[in-house]
Amino acid sequence: MTNVTAKTNSRLRERLLTLCEGAMMVVLAQILGYLKLWEMPWGGSICLSMFPIIFFALRRGLKPGLMAAFVFGVLQFLYDGGFALMWQAIFLDYLFAFTALGLAGLGKGRPGGVYWGALLAGVGRFLFHYVAGATIWAVYMPEVFFGLTMTSPWFYSLLYNGFYMAIDTVLCLILFALVSNTPLKSWLYGDESVPQQKSQQEKDPWD
Repeated sequence: MTNVTAKTNSRLRERLLTLCEGAMMVVLAQILGYLKLWEMPWGGSICLSMFPIIFFALRRGLKPGLMAAFVFGVLQFLYDGGFALMWQAIFLDYLFAFTALGLAGLGKGRPGGVYWGALLAGVGRFLFHYVAGATIWAVYMPEVFFGLTMTSPWFYSLLYNGFYMAIDTVLCLILFALVSNTPLKSWLYGDESVPQQKSQQEKDPWD
């Protein structure tokens, strides 16, 4: 009975810790979302807001990552000047696109998972913006963009959304490469103690 109680308390403690971490990462992401390096005319920007969400998903896994990413998407729409041409844009550009950042959780504990997980998150978010840009926002397609004549909304959306999303994703990958040389690397494993040795079966998600 004592062992069962101990296990129950341990699970509750872990869930509470995950909830608190997720809340902190969402707040940090929201703050970083205000610190834009570049802002696009019809939504989208170059910033570091994706990094905390992806970091949390890689640390805690797919389900917690998706939940934190969804909350972040809601906050982005409500508090970051979000606007939508129609209700479909709310889902594609905010709820679905930002929730896709939680897909990074698929890389938790897997070989090279930190990098391909972050890349998967960036590509997932881009795809939703891409579809929204080519369908919902096509009416705002200019005649010329980046010095090129625009004739296809799909090509325009690829350039528009691909520009800032590619840079955001690369910035995240660079940050993860930098983190790999700091104590945060061990925290990302889900273990606050720095491992001295690894068993042969344990895979390093950074390798």
